[in-house]
Amino acid sequence: MAQMNMQKMMLQARKMQEEVEKAQEEAKLLEAEGSAGGGVVKAVASGDGRIKKISISPDAIDPDDAEMLEDLTMAAVNDALANAGELAQMRIEAATGGFNIPGM
Repeated sequence: MAQMNMQKMMLQARKMQEEVEKAQEEAKLLEAEGSAGGGVVKAVASGDGRIKKISISPDAIDPDDAEMLEDLTMAAVNDALANAGELAQMRIEAATGGFNIPGM
């Protein structure tokens, strides 16, 4: 009887591992947007932490203040990466049923 329970646990663990791997692959395909300056600078990041797109409104371009545009771009990119990370984490947590698995 104990061996049967152990086999059942191993099957469940294997299934969960497969679901987590699938969720991790799906998370890479997710995209999240971040913005700064009221939306004059926007960035899109994928779930694997890659920047896919940056858009800058002409209103944000001031040749006399490049530093402001740099700051807005950095803020939008960081916002997009944080949002993408949250989406990816939610996808993985859904696959693990909320279990905190080290390294995930």
